[in-house]
Amino acid sequence: MTTTSTSYVALLRGINVGPNNRVPMPKLRELIEGIGGARVRTHLQSGNAVFTHERRDPPRLAADLEQALSSELGLTIAVLVRSGADLRRVVDANPFPMEKVNGSRFVVVFLSGPVPLDRLAAIDPAAYAPDEFSPGETEIYAHFPDSIRDSRLAALFTDRKLGLTASFRNWNTVTKLLALTEALDRETA
Repeated sequence: MTTTSTSYVALLRGINVGPNNRVPMPKLRELIEGIGGARVRTHLQSGNAVFTHERRDPPRLAADLEQALSSELGLTIAVLVRSGADLRRVVDANPFPMEKVNGSRFVVVFLSGPVPLDRLAAIDPAAYAPDEFSPGETEIYAHFPDSIRDSRLAALFTDRKLGLTASFRNWNTVTKLLALTEALDRETA
């Protein structure tokens, strides 16, 4: 019986964006290999990695990587892991027409659980225009045409406000990560 591997993306929150939480990409690849990941590739310096693994338990893989970061580097870093198939679902389910949207100003807020619709219901979209958002299953799609940096809407998509771990990735990064996971899948096909 042949075991098959699943492609995954690991999203580490808040690394390499200041003097704290520095994680060199070679070390990140080593840590993912240490939890059983294979064919590990990193994208950018901001905590994005794709890999394959025989285990089919994204929350367990995230917890294992969080533990490895803590044990090896002494860092407490939130990690979300999504399968390549789930990342494909996220891209395909995007409710926004992207033809005239700058991919660096459109984000997917990945969440550690189902979107808390009750918390989002309290947001008056008109009060945050031109910023806009739409909930998905375990992600929120958000467009910040004037920039995310000073957006009052973006400030509502935090762990504390949502009650879940939240990690932002711009659309350009999301689609690149999808391409990388699909390349891993083609290599094993």
